[in-house]
Amino acid sequence: MPKHPAHFIGTFLYISFVFIWVYLILYQHKLIEKMVSPVPCTERLMQRYNIHGHRLVVGCIPYRYKGTHGTSVVDEDAIEVLVITSQRKGKGMLFPKGGWEKDESIIEAVLRETLEEAGVIGEVECELGKWNFKGKNNDMCYEGYMFSLLVKEELDFWPEKDVRQRKWVTNPQIFRYTYLKLVKIRRIADNKLISNR
Repeated sequence: MPKHPAHFIGTFLYISFVFIWVYLILYQHKLIEKMVSPVPCTERLMQRYNIHGHRLVVGCIPYRYKGTHGTSVVDEDAIEVLVITSQRKGKGMLFPKGGWEKDESIIEAVLRETLEEAGVIGEVECELGKWNFKGKNNDMCYEGYMFSLLVKEELDFWPEKDVRQRKWVTNPQIFRYTYLKLVKIRRIADNKLISNR
C-alpha cells in the first residue's frame, strides 16, 4: 500500500529541522560574527546628550580570569584585563568606549561598543563610575559611564579589527591604565562593606 503524501512531507520537514538544528549548533559562532555589522556606527543622529549638551558615552573594562574559563577566582593575580589600541597612532592603549544611542539601554550600548571596538562578548557587571572629559580637539564635552565586563567570548572578526589591536594585560601591567585604579578602589570598598556586615 503506497504511503500518504503527508507522510513524505512530515519526514521531509523533520529531516530539514534536524539539519538546520545541527547546522546552527556547529556554526553558531560564525553566524554571530556575520550578524555583527561589518562597520561600526559613526553617525551622530541617534546620540544621547545630557541637559548641558554634553554627549553621553559608555565604556567598560573587559576582564577575564586566567585559566579558569570564566569561573570566579579570588586571586587578583589571576585577572587579565583587555585593552585596545587607539585609532590615532601614538595614543597608547585604552578601554572600549563610545556613544550611547537613543534606541538602546546603557547596558546595550556597553555591549555594542565593546563588540565593535574589542571584538568580545561578555556580561556587564557593575557601574564603576562617571567621568567628564573633553574631545580630541577640546571642542566638545562628554559625560561617560564606565562598567566592568566579564568576557565570555572573543571573536575572530569584529567591526574595528582592521583599525585596532587588542591585548590582554595582567596585574603588574594594568595599573599603568587609569580606570583600573577605579576597579581596585571599588574592590577594596566592596571588601570593607562585606567585612563590616
